[in-house]
Amino acid sequence: MKPRHTLTLLLLIAPWMLGTAAAQSNGSNSSYSRFGMGLLSDQSNSSNRSMGGVGQALRSGNRINFLNPASYAAVDSLTFLFDVGMSVQRTRMVQNGSHVAANNTSFDFVTASFRVRKGLGMTLGFMPYTHIGYTFSQEPTVGTDYNTGELITSPASFTGEGGLHEAFIGAGWEPLKGLSIGANLGLLWGNINHTAGTAFSQNGTETTTDGFIITYYDASLLTWKGDVGVQYQALLNSTNRLTVGATVGIGHKINRDARYISSINGGTADTLTAAKAFELPMTYSAGVAWEHAERLLIAADATFERWGACTTPEYDPLSDRYVARTGTYQNRLRFNVGAEYVPGRYERPFKQRINYRAGAFFSTPYLNVNGHDGPTEFGLTAGVGIPITNGWANMNYRNIYCPTYVNVGVQWTHRSASTAGFVRENIMMVNVGLTFNERWFMKWKFK
Repeated sequence: MKPRHTLTLLLLIAPWMLGTAAAQSNGSNSSYSRFGMGLLSDQSNSSNRSMGGVGQALRSGNRINFLNPASYAAVDSLTFLFDVGMSVQRTRMVQNGSHVAANNTSFDFVTASFRVRKGLGMTLGFMPYTHIGYTFSQEPTVGTDYNTGELITSPASFTGEGGLHEAFIGAGWEPLKGLSIGANLGLLWGNINHTAGTAFSQNGTETTTDGFIITYYDASLLTWKGDVGVQYQALLNSTNRLTVGATVGIGHKINRDARYISSINGGTADTLTAAKAFELPMTYSAGVAWEHAERLLIAADATFERWGACTTPEYDPLSDRYVARTGTYQNRLRFNVGAEYVPGRYERPFKQRINYRAGAFFSTPYLNVNGHDGPTEFGLTAGVGIPITNGWANMNYRNIYCPTYVNVGVQWTHRSASTAGFVRENIMMVNVGLTFNERWFMKWKFK
């Protein structure tokens, strides 16, 4: 594909992707997104996601790995990388024998990477950080009318929308052969909106004039986000390569307030404010990857997120105050394993150059839900990376081999809590990514 054709395609795709991101559903119909900052997004690109979400030790010149910014140092000096992705999912939710299904789409990421000078690469990107999106209702029995014996219930409805987004710029530098360091610095912003409406119903007739309560919880967040990373790659012999990597995410207070607004029987609203109620956690990740003959790649990651020390806004009915407190979150562990196999990365037959990927992941909850542990997650992934034949770039020898890929993956996730009566969710997701890898910066020499 010629550079001018690639540029035209990028200019056509970028507005469509951003418009889709703004107009589409936010990728969640989960009632668990009601708590904390919402459901945490899987911040990995399409190829990493098909490998179970690994990335701490992945290092390549023809793909962008924003999970560890130290990997940016490996970008090829002659190429420009551009990566976009989105996904569709179907969620089946089960609670106490009842079930419901929902469909969603989500924008996953858009990134671009290039080399600034020898040993120094840069990346720009945009992706979601959390998702909030749900609508559900319940009608518990609260008593019996003393005179008539009719049941009195309290129908309640809950809705939420919003989520946080991250835009970042990063750099990776290789000061010594095999050793690289890097950092991402980003802007994190978004809205958190929750609404709860509660009434009373007697014998199936809802009362809207006696004890009808509407409560709003909202916040508009804007802050910075930073990560630093390191990678070391060693050649064990002529066919085996070992890479280790680690990153640290910098936790800090978010200098934004949250509001609690309640109205009874449609009367004057009572507004309370929790100052500086949100916080980002310190995050520690490490991983290892082994590559054999540029055909087989096996990787594993472990991540610890220190959410337990973070605050979140909470209403105290005894003092009628809205304050920042710890206890809603708990520390989170996540484990990822994945593999990729390419029969013949530099061979001419098309089927030999297809990338086959598979992986799995497991994570403990970061939420406490009504005093109980939130849901754990377990998932299986698989996918393929299909090279797009573009003439000379794919047909030349490995030193100038830089294919553009279409990455297609499937992911099954099971989300459930150990407490009886909590919702169980099974999510089937299909994600599609397009990785442009074009030699824009090659100088042609004519004799």
